[in-house]
Amino acid sequence: MNIAVTATSGQLGAAIVNALLALGPNYNVIALARTVDNAKHLGVEVRPGDYDNLAELETSLNGVDTLLLVSGMAAPEARIPQHRNVIQAAKQAGVKKIVYTSVQGAEEDTAFSPVIQSNRQTELDVQSSGLEWVIGRNGIYIEPDIEYIDSYKAAGFISNCAGDGKCGYTTRKELAFAYACMLTEDKHNGHVYNLHGESITQYQLAEYLNKSFELSLKYIPVSVAQYRDDRTAELGEFMGTVIAGIYQGILNGKSDNPSDFTQAAGRKHQSWDDYFSSLNA
Repeated sequence: MNIAVTATSGQLGAAIVNALLALGPNYNVIALARTVDNAKHLGVEVRPGDYDNLAELETSLNGVDTLLLVSGMAAPEARIPQHRNVIQAAKQAGVKKIVYTSVQGAEEDTAFSPVIQSNRQTELDVQSSGLEWVIGRNGIYIEPDIEYIDSYKAAGFISNCAGDGKCGYTTRKELAFAYACMLTEDKHNGHVYNLHGESITQYQLAEYLNKSFELSLKYIPVSVAQYRDDRTAELGEFMGTVIAGIYQGILNGKSDNPSDFTQAAGRKHQSWDDYFSSLNA
């Protein structure tokens, strides 16, 4: 089976390639990347994969049986036609199955909702493509909180607008394993899966970080407006507003959903006790 993975110069795409390689030699993995040189370190065949270039995509997908479409990073209004290019190219090239990495979150009333809405449109486009399909809706990556630990340590606290809301976090490694299963096992065809571990609050996240990094961080909730102002001051208007929208969705319960990870991966998601313990291993 020839399996192609898009956006492999990014962290999730690269992790999925590695998870597929770990399954053994029965699968020939092809990496697609907008800049081919940025994915050569993966040790597999790399082909051009610019979502804006339909003809290039069709050529790159020649001979591919199953395709993993990683959701793009463009603005919502650009993302939909980009994804449609990939779907159209897959159909023209004779691809039999598409697996799409979508996302969970508030579909209305937050600054992140347009991104969610664009992903939902791509879900519909995949489902109506005439190809076999599987859709994963990713939880929120927990890795950025680990990468931000020095900033948390300097401040002495974590602060955002999620309040008491629970969040279904996940890791790229766990997602990659689930997607490898979804790509290679036909029993997943026609399913939409929420992919995340146990939902936790920001208070619980602070406790995990404290235990793992020997800190005494407190979680301090703030209003959506306060958090948006804080994030835009550091990250700029667009990104700051989007980040605030993500945490507003957590506040409103839109990231606390039943998890289908066990069905997708054939095993339970790594526990947060195990994950945070492994950071010091």
